[in-house]
Amino acid sequence: MIPSFGTRSAFLALLFSAGIQNVASTISISGHYKGKVKIYLNTTTSSSSVGSAYFITNEPTGNYVVAADIGSDGQLTMRSAYATGGIGSHVVAAATGATTGPDGLNSQGAISVSAASSMLATVNAGSHTVSLFKIDENDSANLTLIGEPISSGGHFPTSVAFNNAGDTLCALNGGSINGVSCFHVNQTSGLQVIPNTTRYLPLNQTTPATTGAGGTVGQVLFSADNTQLLASVKGLLPGPPALVGYIAIWDINQSDHSLSEDYMPITPPKNGNNPFGFTRIAGENSAVIAADTNDGFTIFDLTDGSKSSSVDVNTLGAICWSSYSPKTGNYYMIDAGGAVFEVNIDSNLKGSVVQQYNSTNMVGLFDGEIASLQNNDFLYILAENFSTIEVMSLNGPGKAQQIQSLDVASTLMAAGIPISSSNQGMATFVKSN
Repeated sequence: MIPSFGTRSAFLALLFSAGIQNVASTISISGHYKGKVKIYLNTTTSSSSVGSAYFITNEPTGNYVVAADIGSDGQLTMRSAYATGGIGSHVVAAATGATTGPDGLNSQGAISVSAASSMLATVNAGSHTVSLFKIDENDSANLTLIGEPISSGGHFPTSVAFNNAGDTLCALNGGSINGVSCFHVNQTSGLQVIPNTTRYLPLNQTTPATTGAGGTVGQVLFSADNTQLLASVKGLLPGPPALVGYIAIWDINQSDHSLSEDYMPITPPKNGNNPFGFTRIAGENSAVIAADTNDGFTIFDLTDGSKSSSVDVNTLGAICWSSYSPKTGNYYMIDAGGAVFEVNIDSNLKGSVVQQYNSTNMVGLFDGEIASLQNNDFLYILAENFSTIEVMSLNGPGKAQQIQSLDVASTLMAAGIPISSSNQGMATFVKSN
């Protein structure tokens, strides 16, 4: 049965325990994990594998990237896990400093894949580092750690993003030192800091970050033409201190890849205040759709804001994550309360809900990503207190169908990999034909 939380604010209070106060840092910036580099979860490669889906365990005792084969039918088979060389971390309750869950990073994009360069990157929130892996193009569940994890340029990194070419990576930090930093991607030696790309946000946060839909960072992303770097910041109203949510935009110097010293904040229209995960709108260079825990979803016109709008959605909990399907042309907004909302955006940037999908098998949905296979698109979602991956076949506009619920927790525990309710991120790689 789908749980009832009464109101969206009641759900957020239960899920996040919102509030921003000083909490002493408990994580060393030099934290590393030296465990088994690779653990086989299934020694047989699926003959029909066309790609892989990935997430991270985000455990303070050791962070792992977990890879599952994607079959030609879109369904998953657990395959392998790789130590990142760093440790995870979980947000803490402001009042007590105790770790909370689920959603240990309050973000989207904890793991990111570049199809252009066949690279994968992930955050290590407890180490304040970022790790880089090479994806084997012939066997995408086979990963190789490239170089050593590198400082994220701040505390408690929660989101990473590649540029279009896959030769630049930027990280978003959400702890007491919050903001962005960017790196050159060297496929032999690893990540290298790009000078003049560490830029700070003015958030009154802690390390680890305090839990909450408000006053925290959400996601980092490049603009479609790679001339700007975007980061979402969730508002905190009425405070204290009062903070209106926004998308922070830095200009990227095309000669030396440095970022503008100051960012331009783009605030949402009326009612939208908590931009969480966001997705570029297809065919638009300066527009994104953001999941909004306060409202439903917000469309940001990043030029002059004239076409920006917020759409209220009668959610089961709070909409936090978003993704786009090239096949259907629609956007899929994930509600942590146990629903997926399919959204259409017209040529005037007006958004509307096409369909709502909710199921007793999908209570507690979190990070998701879409993979485009030869004949169909599939949506992969961490779910059920992060113990499963739910797979939806996107058969056409308004025609999504749940086709698999993959138990990941039992497989990881049997392999001796530490796991709790704070697995994070979702990314996919599809082999080229």
